Amino acid sequence: MRLEQLKSLLEEDPSSSFLHFAIAKEYEKLDLNEDAIKKYQYLLDTDPNYTGLYYHYAKLLEEIEETQAALDMYDRGILICKSQSDQHSLSELQNAKMNLEIS
Repeated sequence: MRLEQLKSLLEEDPSSSFLHFAIAKEYEKLDLNEDAIKKYQYLLDTDPNYTGLYYHYAKLLEEIEETQAALDMYDRGILICKSQSDQHSLSELQNAKMNLEIS
C-alpha cells in the first residue's frame, strides 16, 4: 500500500516536507479528510514556505464546505508565492480563489 510505503520513508526522513505532503494526499484519496487536514496543518506549521501545500489544503477545505477557511488558505498561499516569486503556484491559487468566490 502506497500510504504505508510513504510512512516508512517518512520514518527515515521525518523532516521531508514532500513526504508529509504526499501522505496528506494519500489520506485524501482514502477519504480520511481529518487525517489529511492534520497532516496539512503540520506541514503549514513546520514549513509554511512549501507552496504546493496551499492549493491542496484549500481545495480540501472547499470540499468539506469550509469556504471561509479555504479562502483564507488561498490568501496565505498567495502571499507566500508572491514572496518567493513562484508565479506558477501564484496563478493557480489566484484562479482557484476567484472560482470559489464566484461559485
